[in-house]
Amino acid sequence: MKAKLAIAGVAVAALALAGCSSSDDDEAEATPSPTAEESEELGTIAEVASGADDFSTLVAAATAAGLVETLNGPGPFTVFAPNNAAFEALPEGVVDQLLLESNVDALTSILTYHVLADEVTSDEIESGDATTVNGAAVTITVEEDGGVMVNEANVIAPDVMASNGVIHAIDAVLLPPDFDPATLATE
Repeated sequence: MKAKLAIAGVAVAALALAGCSSSDDDEAEATPSPTAEESEELGTIAEVASGADDFSTLVAAATAAGLVETLNGPGPFTVFAPNNAAFEALPEGVVDQLLLESNVDALTSILTYHVLADEVTSDEIESGDATTVNGAAVTITVEEDGGVMVNEANVIAPDVMASNGVIHAIDAVLLPPDFDPATLATE
């Protein structure tokens, strides 16, 4: 179990790095890093996500995959966090299947595909490929209007700060290139 959590932590960190890089936008202001006291007040990524109703499916998935302890760890992480509507947009039954114990490896792979192993705020994000904790790359696109896409997902709420990193809420679940829902166990 500890090895699985360590792998998940690495995946979360990698996802954070993949989604963020530096920006050349002269108008972007750097988001100051929180002080140690402010960080403690913020809570960890897992605590912040748990406190937001719109991430309840993500929190349930992280719990089922055994990743909560990792997301409470020191980080730093960047998490591209799908909101509940993003999970609801998956084909019918997929979320329920992913939450089965027999599909924990697939669920862990998907969740770690949402994590970078560094803290990358919106003012640091650049277009390009970033390697996630999962090991597979996501494609980050910074649009001319300042919008950010991760693969086909839009960042809808950037820079939700936590004591061990940052959360960028997204409107779609990122699926690793090797994910095949047909391989999920149904019981």
